[in-house]
Amino acid sequence: MPTETKTDLQQLASEVLTRALKAGATDAEAVVYEGDEFNAKVRLGQVETLKESGSRAVGLRVFIGQRTASTSSSDFSTDSIERLVDGAITLAKITSEDPFAGLPEREEFGQLTGDLKLYFDDVNEQPPAERIEIARRAEAAAMAYDTRIQNSGGADFEAATSHKILMNSRGFTGEYRRSYCGFSAVPIAIDDKGGMQRNYWYSNSRSASKLESPEEIGQEAARRTLSRLGARQVKTQKAPVVFSPEISRSIIGNIFDAANGDAIYRHATFFADMLGQQVAGENVTVIDDGTLIHRFEDGASIGGFGTSPFDGEGLPSRRTVLVENGILKNYAMNTYTARKLGMKSTGNASRGLAGNPGIGAGNFYLEPGTLRPDEIIGDVQSGLYVTETMGFGVNLVTGDYSQGASGVWIENGELTYPVEEITIAGNLKDMYRNIVAIGNDLVFRGSSAAPTIRVEGMTIAGA
Repeated sequence: MPTETKTDLQQLASEVLTRALKAGATDAEAVVYEGDEFNAKVRLGQVETLKESGSRAVGLRVFIGQRTASTSSSDFSTDSIERLVDGAITLAKITSEDPFAGLPEREEFGQLTGDLKLYFDDVNEQPPAERIEIARRAEAAAMAYDTRIQNSGGADFEAATSHKILMNSRGFTGEYRRSYCGFSAVPIAIDDKGGMQRNYWYSNSRSASKLESPEEIGQEAARRTLSRLGARQVKTQKAPVVFSPEISRSIIGNIFDAANGDAIYRHATFFADMLGQQVAGENVTVIDDGTLIHRFEDGASIGGFGTSPFDGEGLPSRRTVLVENGILKNYAMNTYTARKLGMKSTGNASRGLAGNPGIGAGNFYLEPGTLRPDEIIGDVQSGLYVTETMGFGVNLVTGDYSQGASGVWIENGELTYPVEEITIAGNLKDMYRNIVAIGNDLVFRGSSAAPTIRVEGMTIAGA
């Protein structure tokens, strides 16, 4: 990105703050965002959609004492900036006072230094034709894998770059750029009885050089689709459930939601008042790390999808252990919720353009164990290997968990036949304590990740 653009964005943030303070704000915070996005979808070899777009926006949060308000705009003209500032000030004057409102204290601001490997030029340098070809190759590899794959939901390629600046009236200025690219394929298979199934697989990275082979991704998508053909129900029973990494990621993700400072303060989570107590098995350690940089065997380094130099309020990103050996060690907090709880922020503020900061994870994961996935499955006499869940059946207040599911039935330690149209149920309070095996297959395909896990004694409702 040219230096002049960078200066322009910083200058804009500075100008917005100056105007806000002159208009009567006692404190103010500005966010300026600029980004480019590319998306191409290919189906049966033909380009179905092709979209390139750029966006710029500015967000302003103002404080008048303990009153606060925020506004945003995608128009950078002088008139628009004036309206942005006037709107925020007018709103702040009519809102109620909040004793917990306000920017963090000056000494708390800061950011990680050094290159966090969040931006790679090769994402922008890839011509559109090359990106479309990658999607085509992934789809073609899936279609050629087996004669039962007779149709396609398509394949797509996405790329995006962004530049963000955060500045406030207490002297903090921070900025960073990010890049992203990825592609996926969605084959459709038909069995001899006319039953249809679809599945998908994907690859993504901050650098185009680290994308996996389109052929390998297409073939994996095909394998996953074919494994669902001929699915049936099973009888209702209690049995061990093995969760594939894609599903265990969401099970473990509920730990972040349960430890969210806002939910804790409102007593809207089963982790309320549980700090320092056992909430999971001793083998469970869950970490949120906004500083993570992945190292590759070839010596390359790439920042995690949830890595950033500072959080949404300008506090340095950090590594926080939420659960250690089953004990709840920390809540995830921004400044506002930390004040409500009489604690300190954990650097988990997440910030859009408008509104108050929320609470978001950095790179959130369950520490891997030592077992291979086939060893975890091999230890199950009769149980379920879950590869997909459906619905929103999680109650964070009570911990009740109930989801539609599909997967593969395990018999005598072997994956036997696909199952669908079943429901798995339990309570997260019990499930976290009954994680009896954790795999060694931790792979980040997003900002959260978990390896294969096995949970004892869940209810499987079927025929």
